[in-house]
Amino acid sequence: MSKTLDWNPIRALARRVLREGQPLVLSDEVRALLLRSAREVAIRDADVGRALATDVDALKLLEAISDRIRKGSLRLSRTLSEAVRRRDAGDVDGARQLLHDALAVEVVPIYRDSLYAYVESLDDEPSTDTEA
Repeated sequence: MSKTLDWNPIRALARRVLREGQPLVLSDEVRALLLRSAREVAIRDADVGRALATDVDALKLLEAISDRIRKGSLRLSRTLSEAVRRRDAGDVDGARQLLHDALAVEVVPIYRDSLYAYVESLDDEPSTDTEA
Protein backbone atom coordinates (compact mmCIF):
# COMPACT_ATOMS: atom_id res chain seq x y z
CA MET A 1 0.00 0.00 0.00
CA SER A 2 1.72 3.13 -1.17
CA LYS A 3 -0.76 5.88 -0.38
CA THR A 4 -0.64 7.93 2.77
CA LEU A 5 -3.39 7.14 5.21
CA ASP A 6 -5.27 9.67 7.29
CA TRP A 7 -6.78 7.78 10.20
CA ASN A 8 -7.46 10.90 12.25
CA PRO A 9 -11.15 11.10 11.21
CA ILE A 10 -11.84 7.45 12.11
CA ARG A 11 -9.94 7.84 15.38
CA ALA A 12 -11.95 10.96 16.21
CA LEU A 13 -15.21 9.17 15.40
CA ALA A 14 -14.20 6.17 17.52
CA ARG A 15 -13.27 8.45 20.42
CA ARG A 16 -16.61 10.27 20.28
CA VAL A 17 -18.72 7.14 19.89
CA LEU A 18 -16.81 4.41 21.73
CA ARG A 19 -15.30 6.43 24.59
CA GLU A 20 -17.56 9.42 25.03
CA GLY A 21 -20.81 7.57 24.30
CA GLN A 22 -22.10 9.80 21.53
CA PRO A 23 -24.48 8.07 19.11
CA LEU A 24 -23.17 6.75 15.80
CA VAL A 25 -25.11 8.65 13.13
CA LEU A 26 -24.81 6.86 9.79
CA SER A 27 -24.70 9.85 7.49
CA ASP A 28 -23.34 9.43 3.95
CA GLU A 29 -20.07 10.92 5.15
CA VAL A 30 -19.77 8.48 8.07
CA ARG A 31 -20.67 5.54 5.81
CA ALA A 32 -17.95 6.60 3.36
CA LEU A 33 -15.44 6.99 6.19
CA LEU A 34 -16.26 3.54 7.57
CA LEU A 35 -15.99 1.95 4.13
CA ARG A 36 -12.69 3.65 3.31
CA SER A 37 -11.19 2.90 6.72
CA ALA A 38 -12.39 -0.71 6.64
CA ARG A 39 -10.64 -1.22 3.31
CA GLU A 40 -7.46 0.28 4.76
CA VAL A 41 -7.47 -2.28 7.58
CA ALA A 42 -8.39 -5.24 5.33
CA ILE A 43 -12.06 -5.66 6.17
CA ARG A 44 -13.93 -6.94 3.13
CA ASP A 45 -16.46 -4.72 1.36
CA ALA A 46 -19.11 -7.44 1.68
CA ASP A 47 -18.67 -7.43 5.46
CA VAL A 48 -18.83 -3.65 5.52
CA GLY A 49 -22.02 -3.66 3.46
CA ARG A 50 -23.69 -6.00 5.93
CA ALA A 51 -22.41 -4.00 8.89
CA LEU A 52 -23.79 -0.75 7.54
CA ALA A 53 -27.28 -2.23 7.40
CA THR A 54 -27.92 -1.72 11.14
CA ASP A 55 -26.72 0.71 13.77
CA VAL A 56 -25.59 -2.14 16.03
CA ASP A 57 -23.48 -3.76 13.32
CA ALA A 58 -22.08 -0.39 12.22
CA LEU A 59 -20.95 0.19 15.79
CA LYS A 60 -19.24 -3.22 15.78
CA LEU A 61 -17.56 -2.29 12.51
CA LEU A 62 -16.25 0.94 14.02
CA GLU A 63 -14.90 -1.05 16.97
CA ALA A 64 -13.22 -3.55 14.63
CA ILE A 65 -11.59 -0.82 12.56
CA SER A 66 -10.41 1.01 15.66
CA ASP A 67 -9.04 -2.21 17.17
CA ARG A 68 -7.11 -3.11 14.04
CA ILE A 69 -5.53 0.32 13.87
CA ARG A 70 -4.67 0.48 17.57
CA LYS A 71 -3.55 -3.10 18.14
CA GLY A 72 -1.65 -3.25 14.86
CA SER A 73 0.17 -0.04 15.66
CA LEU A 74 1.18 -1.30 19.09
CA ARG A 75 2.25 -4.67 17.68
CA LEU A 76 4.26 -2.98 14.92
CA SER A 77 6.10 -0.58 17.23
CA ARG A 78 6.90 -3.29 19.77
CA THR A 79 8.02 -5.72 17.09
CA LEU A 80 10.25 -3.23 15.30
CA SER A 81 11.76 -2.04 18.58
CA GLU A 82 12.56 -5.60 19.65
CA ALA A 83 13.83 -6.51 16.16
CA VAL A 84 16.24 -3.56 16.25
CA ARG A 85 17.37 -4.55 19.73
CA ARG A 86 18.04 -8.13 18.58
CA ARG A 87 19.76 -7.00 15.39
CA ASP A 88 21.99 -4.61 17.32
CA ALA A 89 22.85 -7.44 19.72
CA GLY A 90 23.96 -9.53 16.73
CA ASP A 91 20.89 -11.79 16.62
CA VAL A 92 19.77 -11.10 13.06
CA ASP A 93 18.04 -14.48 12.79
CA GLY A 94 16.10 -13.79 15.98
CA ALA A 95 15.07 -10.39 14.66
CA ARG A 96 13.98 -11.94 11.37
CA GLN A 97 11.93 -14.62 13.16
CA LEU A 98 10.24 -12.00 15.32
CA LEU A 99 9.19 -10.11 12.18
CA HIS A 100 7.90 -13.29 10.53
CA ASP A 101 5.90 -14.08 13.67
CA ALA A 102 4.31 -10.63 13.54
CA LEU A 103 3.54 -11.04 9.84
CA ALA A 104 1.72 -14.28 10.65
CA VAL A 105 -0.91 -12.36 12.63
CA GLU A 106 -0.92 -8.87 11.10
CA VAL A 107 -3.72 -8.11 8.62
CA VAL A 108 -3.46 -4.32 8.17
CA PRO A 109 -1.72 -3.78 4.81
CA ILE A 110 0.32 -0.72 5.78
CA TYR A 111 1.63 -2.46 8.90
CA ARG A 112 2.44 -5.58 6.86
CA ASP A 113 4.33 -3.40 4.37
CA SER A 114 6.43 -1.96 7.19
CA LEU A 115 7.22 -5.43 8.52
CA TYR A 116 8.15 -6.71 5.06
CA ALA A 117 10.39 -3.69 4.49
CA TYR A 118 12.24 -4.41 7.71
CA VAL A 119 12.57 -8.10 6.82
CA GLU A 120 14.10 -7.05 3.50
CA SER A 121 16.57 -4.81 5.29
CA LEU A 122 17.56 -7.74 7.50
CA ASP A 123 18.01 -9.95 4.46
CA ASP A 124 21.00 -7.75 3.65
CA GLU A 125 22.46 -8.57 7.08
CA PRO A 126 24.69 -11.62 7.52
CA SER A 127 23.06 -14.63 9.17
CA THR A 128 24.00 -15.49 12.73
CA ASP A 129 23.21 -19.14 12.10
CA THR A 130 26.31 -21.18 13.00
CA GLU A 131 25.19 -24.53 11.60
CA ALA A 132 27.42 -25.97 8.90
